[in-house]
Amino acid sequence: MTENNLLNVLALQHVTNIGDITAKKLISHCGSAEAVFKEKKHNLLKIEGIGSSIINDVFEPIHFKAAEEELHFINSNNITCLYFNEEDYPDKLKHCFDGPVLLFQSGNINLKQQHIISIVGTRKITTQGMAFCDNLVEQLTPYNPVIVSGFAYGTDITAHKAALKNNLQTIGCLAHGLNQIYPKVHKKYMVDVENNGGFFTDFWSSDAFDKNNFLKRNRIIAGLSEATIVIESAERGGSLVTADIANSYNRDVFAVPGRTTDSQSIGCNNLIKYQKAQILTNPVDIPYVLNWQLETSVKPSIQKQLFVELDDQEKIIYNYLKENNKQQLDTIALSCQMPIFKVASVLLNMELKGVIRPLPGKLFELI
Repeated sequence: MTENNLLNVLALQHVTNIGDITAKKLISHCGSAEAVFKEKKHNLLKIEGIGSSIINDVFEPIHFKAAEEELHFINSNNITCLYFNEEDYPDKLKHCFDGPVLLFQSGNINLKQQHIISIVGTRKITTQGMAFCDNLVEQLTPYNPVIVSGFAYGTDITAHKAALKNNLQTIGCLAHGLNQIYPKVHKKYMVDVENNGGFFTDFWSSDAFDKNNFLKRNRIIAGLSEATIVIESAERGGSLVTADIANSYNRDVFAVPGRTTDSQSIGCNNLIKYQKAQILTNPVDIPYVLNWQLETSVKPSIQKQLFVELDDQEKIIYNYLKENNKQQLDTIALSCQMPIFKVASVLLNMELKGVIRPLPGKLFELI
């Protein structure tokens, strides 16, 4: 977008009581942010949900003064601005009704034709939770996913570090402007993250740091991704908010179960109990439920050796597919009387052994 367009969008953002939803409504009605400021007041008042208090504030000169200061910060720090109406704006976030009008980016982020997942959880992550997160990211590495999280203590930084360890792109979604970093102790990871992904935020450099920003930030974490994974959570926590937001966007949500006596598993167990998340016990559940496909170049070349290599559960599914070729995942689970996530795990192992192949629409057939 041109600098003049950016200036007008920033000015519109600065207007009190104009959030992302209202800003999009005004821009859609008038054609652009610049056109909003040129429109007659009485015409703006005809827009549903736009009151006189908002319209009177639109034309205050203070908004352009603030916008010019923020634009200077953006240009001085080589920050990329992604506008919701343009092609380079994250595709999945475009479909979120409350997605940011402007997204500020630093680093080398590439989301084109990428699998994207968000990993969230408690700041008080246990050693078991860390181990599960590390193993999850490592096992998903052949699918080359982008790992999104909030760059906070605990689960967030564990997910980012696991992504970096496995040379995966990772994105930190911040609850403040790009002029600072929180927590400060994580500043040491910034260069590596920017070299292997980067940071997103919709906060200005002049925005005051506030704990409520984290809840607003969570919609970006959920909106960027095709699925949100909750590793651990207490009965209440920001990761549960992220899961609720992901559900509102009709995105998949996964939760790792834990013992009923573990305080950091209560949130995940409740998500599963109230059917707000699918249970996640094995990393292979993710690619099967999301219907990811391995690239031919990274698939292992393994000679098919049927029952010599198949365990009892694999034999059951093999025999079923032999009689009923090209079956869907849920049909296989029902007919073979196995939990769907167990079937997904078994099918992945069979694919890697060269026994079956996935087809579009979550269908599978024998090779």
